[in-house]
Amino acid sequence: MMNATPICLAIGLALGFAAAFGGFGAFAIVLIFSAIGLLVGRWLDGELDLTSLPRSAQARRNRR
Repeated sequence: MMNATPICLAIGLALGFAAAFGGFGAFAIVLIFSAIGLLVGRWLDGELDLTSLPRSAQARRNRR
């Protein structure tokens, strides 16, 4: 069975191409959508832990 990362990356690429069709910033749009698709896929596979982000931000604020 295929994991979610390549599937979501492909979806992100497809959405990026659809959004960029005929536009000037095609490269940037495709790059952004691809990165979002990759992050969603990693999160769905359990390879991306977003629970540590609020803790690291809180620790950064406490150091000031």
